[in-house]
Amino acid sequence: MQRVALTGGIATGKSHVLAVFTALGVPTIDADVLARETVAPGTAGFEAVKVRFGPSILDPAGGLDRRKLGDLVFADVQARRDLETIIHPAVVAAIDKWFTGLEGAATGFAIADIPLLFETGREHQYDVIIVTACELQTQIRRLMARDKSTEAEARQRIGAQLPIEEKTRRADYVIRTDGMVAETNAQVHAVYARLTAPSVTRG
Repeated sequence: MQRVALTGGIATGKSHVLAVFTALGVPTIDADVLARETVAPGTAGFEAVKVRFGPSILDPAGGLDRRKLGDLVFADVQARRDLETIIHPAVVAAIDKWFTGLEGAATGFAIADIPLLFETGREHQYDVIIVTACELQTQIRRLMARDKSTEAEARQRIGAQLPIEEKTRRADYVIRTDGMVAETNAQVHAVYARLTAPSVTRG
């Protein structure tokens, strides 16, 4: 079972690419979903976040206000590291357990969507790395539309991650998402074909 990591910059189309792989029958898992589960109300992660960041990051219902928390951690490097310390161990453990349970899957590989793969130094835990990428202005436009943020806020969030050029340099496969959806999908299908071919190894 090959462990494949899907990563890339924020708003570069990872979710769409993951969905296409899923539709092709590839087992997939999303670290962002696991992260949300890790800090859901009632969990140890939720309590740890409350202790570290205080009641100001809660919404009226008592859950985490993800926008407030995001604004805080993207503006403060230490706050971001503290949040990652709370979330990442549980996410990593869940992904490892998931991969272990997939031994013998028909495709011969499975994909974990891990936005901060390089930032957390976990790329060496994977056999193959796929990076989604697009032009900076496309990234900014998508992020502003998705999060209802200003351009300055979008640039700040993008700037908090490793530059996309560095991520693509370290990738085994790069999927560009600047063009039409059909063009992105064709790239996904091409990578799928490579990964299901006999004797595919990283590099």
